[in-house]
Amino acid sequence: MSSYFTGLAQQYIDGEWRPGTGSWDIIDVNPYDDEKLASITIATADEVDQAYRAAARAQKKWAATNPYARRAVMEKALRLVEEREQEITEVIIAELGGTHLKAAFELHLVKEFLRESVHLTLRPEGKILPSPGEGKENRVYRVPVGVVGVISPFNFPFLLSIKSVAPALALGNAVVLKPHQDTPIAGGTLVAKIFEDAGLPGGLLNIVVTDIAEISDAFLEHPVPRVISFTGSDQIGRHVATVCAANFKRSVLELGGNSAIVVLDDADLDYAVDAAVFSRYVHQGQVCMAANRVLMDRSVAEEFTEKFVAKVKSLKVGDPRDPQTVIGPVINSAQASVVSGAVEQAMAEGATALVRGTTAGNLVSPSVLTDVPADSALLRQEVFGPVAFLIPFDGEEEAVRIVNDTPYGLSGAVHTADIERGVAFAKQIDTGMFHVNDGTVHDEPLVPFGGEKHSGIGRLNGETTVDAFTTVKWISVQHGRSGFPF
Repeated sequence: MSSYFTGLAQQYIDGEWRPGTGSWDIIDVNPYDDEKLASITIATADEVDQAYRAAARAQKKWAATNPYARRAVMEKALRLVEEREQEITEVIIAELGGTHLKAAFELHLVKEFLRESVHLTLRPEGKILPSPGEGKENRVYRVPVGVVGVISPFNFPFLLSIKSVAPALALGNAVVLKPHQDTPIAGGTLVAKIFEDAGLPGGLLNIVVTDIAEISDAFLEHPVPRVISFTGSDQIGRHVATVCAANFKRSVLELGGNSAIVVLDDADLDYAVDAAVFSRYVHQGQVCMAANRVLMDRSVAEEFTEKFVAKVKSLKVGDPRDPQTVIGPVINSAQASVVSGAVEQAMAEGATALVRGTTAGNLVSPSVLTDVPADSALLRQEVFGPVAFLIPFDGEEEAVRIVNDTPYGLSGAVHTADIERGVAFAKQIDTGMFHVNDGTVHDEPLVPFGGEKHSGIGRLNGETTVDAFTTVKWISVQHGRSGFPF
């Protein structure tokens, strides 16, 4: 096992590695074989307070640091990720059951976002705006918000921690990060180790491995953080947004999805099958952008279905350490039960199983279902696992209605020989992101990433990241003398 699991099973607060003082331990296990990877005594609400106070103390000096010096830290962090790719791959495979393909996909994106963070250090720009007042100068400064609280999920923990942590630091903020309990290393202390070794001053990044059963809403309600960046389910996201609003904090919420990939009557079917299978089954379907629903024009449905089923049946299920494995385990037994239950529910409602997956431990093999009743709740919710619903439609108008018939609006895709037809289709979908002739699972450093409806609030990446983790401050200068009415 990677040495990353030795010494990283601790809290990281104010530049120090130390055990938590909570009354119980989080046991970090390999979801494939249940091997114990680490045991971490949880952080208490007092330690959350210590982390935030340390961040607040360190942040002012960091914000005043020359941005070129901040850039050097980001550059070093990127080099360390590149140098440690093998070890990080081992962590992703062991801790979250990611396959080699998934680990490579996640690491590629991590490096892209770190490269963008290098540039973000120099991105904020001020403005001088005209004034109707004689002799008056209006300066608008772009400044860090101060301290950012980050809560990351279990599915892409390294990426989705880095995606908020690195830009927030680059822009002059300090960060307190709470990783998911199932991925405390990949999503938490591994990030701290990289930035510590990159020369980030102590106190600027703090990791608290804990649970709401121990700290309740202390992470959200604490007076220090001005922004909370949360990635997770819409149910918890609703609570995060409510608590933040009550405490006058800004929240950036990247929540669940129920994306669809749509195959129009003129699509390249072989290519559409490849895109759809990847979009549904990458990382066992545990991706917010995954294509839960696969819509096919009825004129091509039979041929598409045949090819889709054949490709799904070819996917190798098993040990994620095997480079040939495409489908590894889901994150834990509770998630395995939820996914299996969704298949059973669909079957009870009258669905037809073209491929009926089985569950062995946390290994859930792919299912392909059709004839799911149009009024089934399953078609409107997120199924976080390797289950695809195939849905035929008659014409684009019906396809648009079906795609939009969900409380979510994160991603999606459409396949067609006519690019502008695809763009016209995409414009009708109530979603934050949509792709023409591609898959549904994409993230890039410069594009605004985020969803509509229950899929979240706010955007990240590029200029939207600057907006998320900075604020503007107006300072006026009167070079002459103002006149006052009394």
